[in-house]
Amino acid sequence: MRQESYKPKMPDLMEAIFDAGYLIFDLIAAILFFVVGKGNTLFTLYGILTLTLCGGDAFHLVPRIVRAVKGSSEKVKRQMGRGLQVSSITMTAFYILLLYVWKQTFPEFEAPVAVEAMIWISAIIRILVCLLPQNNWLTDEGNMKLSVIRNAVFAVTGIGVIILYAISGNANGYHLSRMVAAIIISFGCYIPVTLFSKKKPMVGLLMIPKTCAYMWIIAMGLQLLF
Repeated sequence: MRQESYKPKMPDLMEAIFDAGYLIFDLIAAILFFVVGKGNTLFTLYGILTLTLCGGDAFHLVPRIVRAVKGSSEKVKRQMGRGLQVSSITMTAFYILLLYVWKQTFPEFEAPVAVEAMIWISAIIRILVCLLPQNNWLTDEGNMKLSVIRNAVFAVTGIGVIILYAISGNANGYHLSRMVAAIIISFGCYIPVTLFSKKKPMVGLLMIPKTCAYMWIIAMGLQLLF
């Protein structure tokens, strides 16, 4: 039950502002991709990719904003748990979309069959694992074994996308080799949080650079757009 005397502290307010700013940035970027892109396939894909990221993360971040401003409650905890499940699935879809963004950006390159299969198979496995009720998304204890499994296969998905952007490098002067750095940063920050943040809450601060890495990925698309 939420405490009536709850007063948000400065770190709580800063978290709420950061999360809200991130969601607003994604939403504005998605609109720009659709409006300024004028039906261009690449930027339509970027728009879908950005909305997928924004929509999925909103399921988790909006309850976090509510918790930061108004305090915790059982309802908010359940919403955050379900939001983690939804965002885990949409984040996986994000990398599948990033595969097709790469294909549209660099039509002169062909994705190795093994790498594309690696991305798809690991992504499907992760989504199926995320759907299992044994994950205990709505409880505080979760399921460490399944957390390790789903994040291990997710890392395989990320490695597959990293390989593609390493192959294209700075082709056409797009400098999208930076995608490699952004993805490595996002995974380097995300995985420790999912594995250790329940026992060591301070590890959760890594979500800030992880979120910034995703904003960087979107910003690269905006740079192409303009």
